[in-house]
Amino acid sequence: MSIKYGLLAILDESPAYGYQLKTEFERRTASAWPLNIGQVYTTLDRLVRDGLAAPGDRDADGRAHYAITDAGRRELTCWFATPIEVGTPPRNDLAIKLALAMTMADVDVPGIIQRQRTATMATLQHYTLAKRQADPDDVAWLMVVELMIFQAEAEARWLDHCEVAIKRGPRPRRPIDMAPDARPAETGGVR
Repeated sequence: MSIKYGLLAILDESPAYGYQLKTEFERRTASAWPLNIGQVYTTLDRLVRDGLAAPGDRDADGRAHYAITDAGRRELTCWFATPIEVGTPPRNDLAIKLALAMTMADVDVPGIIQRQRTATMATLQHYTLAKRQADPDDVAWLMVVELMIFQAEAEARWLDHCEVAIKRGPRPRRPIDMAPDARPAETGGVR
């Protein structure tokens, strides 16, 4: 999710200054994506530059309260109406770590998997407890925390799958040769 649209959604309800936007964004997203205050102000500068938000009057403490513009409201409406593209998968540091570990001769891949499973299960317990303690009427927050629970459960299942795959067959001891003749041809075949 883009910080840009998160801030626009909050500004659509009422003008706010940077720190208010940061705390409200984190509250509404169950802190799934903690924001750096610098990110907030950089994004606000871009929103103003693009005509999607405008700085308003300063309060007694000198803080500028930003407001969404009509163009910002149209942009937000369009974003809500457009499905998120599912094209390129997001980078997953764990998948990269395991893929690289599998190509190394002296790396304890089962140990990596076990340590990760322990960490994943602790995370799953944390999210499950947060869900139990949540206000049942805060549906937006529950949707976010339930997504995190589902992702942790999926990661645990994937780690189980990786463990079985390792037991099934030998692992490569060197990087795979990706010389030009080893790459798939443009027609989809292998040379």
